[in-house]
Amino acid sequence: MGETETYAITGPDGDEESFELPAGLVDVLSQQGEEPSRVISDVVVQAMAQQAHRIAHHSEGEVPDDIEEMNETAAELFEERFGQSLEEALGHSH
Repeated sequence: MGETETYAITGPDGDEESFELPAGLVDVLSQQGEEPSRVISDVVVQAMAQQAHRIAHHSEGEVPDDIEEMNETAAELFEERFGQSLEEALGHSH
C-alpha cells in the first residue's frame, strides 16, 4: 500500500472519526492555494447532498416529510456553497 494522509471529522456532539486517504489525492482535487480541509468538506457536502437527493427522489414508495425536508436543506446548502443548484450539478431535475 502507498503512503496515506490522515484526516478527521468531528460531529456536533464532539464524536470524531479519523480516516486515511492516499497521500496527494486531496492535492489533486484542490485548486491552487485551497486548504485540504476545504477540499474534504466540499466532497462531504457534495456526497451528502447527492445521497439525500437519491433517497428523496429515487427510492421506492412514499418519502417521509422529514426526509424531503432534509433533501431540500441539503440542496440549499449545496447551492450556497458551490454557487449552482444541485439539479444543475446532477444534470437533471424532478
